[in-house]
Amino acid sequence: MDDTLPHPNRITPFNELIATQARGTLMGNRGILHDGQGRIIKPFAHRNWIACLLEFKGRYRRVMTPGRYTHLFFLDEATALAAGHRPCGECRRADYLRFKDAWANVRGTDAGKLKAADIDRVLHTDRVAGRGKHRYKPTITATFGSIPDGVMFHQGEDDTVALLKWKGQVWAWSPEAYRDGTRMDQGQAIEVLTPISVVAVIRAGYVPGVHGSVKR
Repeated sequence: MDDTLPHPNRITPFNELIATQARGTLMGNRGILHDGQGRIIKPFAHRNWIACLLEFKGRYRRVMTPGRYTHLFFLDEATALAAGHRPCGECRRADYLRFKDAWANVRGTDAGKLKAADIDRVLHTDRVAGRGKHRYKPTITATFGSIPDGVMFHQGEDDTVALLKWKGQVWAWSPEAYRDGTRMDQGQAIEVLTPISVVAVIRAGYVPGVHGSVKR
């Protein structure tokens, strides 16, 4: 394994794993996805997909350590949520509780009795479809005006550029940062990348963190 080269462990809003020199602002975990040579051999190992802080209590582990979970990285939380991750209940406790409260509110359940596994079970069906080599990321057809800020999407036939809605504007995603900041017609048809259950959580009041390249 050549440590001078970037690892293919950066997650895009399309839930693809890519190699890039660009740094992310959050780390993710889906279990052990790499082999002894640092090669990604599967997209996930369990349903507990979380988004974590880059640093927490001085803990450190070398990326791609054999037999240990694979470090994944995201540009920001909007990207992590679009890929199907949720806030970690340990290092991002406050965010996790806000997310859980919004989730419970949407579903009319008691947040106090809601477990992370309950969230992960539902979320997994919204972020992964198919089996084996035929797995794919489900999308939802909607209009631009119908989705809340913080949701990511792409425009129909153009499935190569992920877009973020923020403050009513459109921001194009890249591994390094967002760009543009244009307007879109409210009735424009789009394909939503953020899982439908997470869209509902955002609509219920959970505000995702976005990269500093997005104008507030």
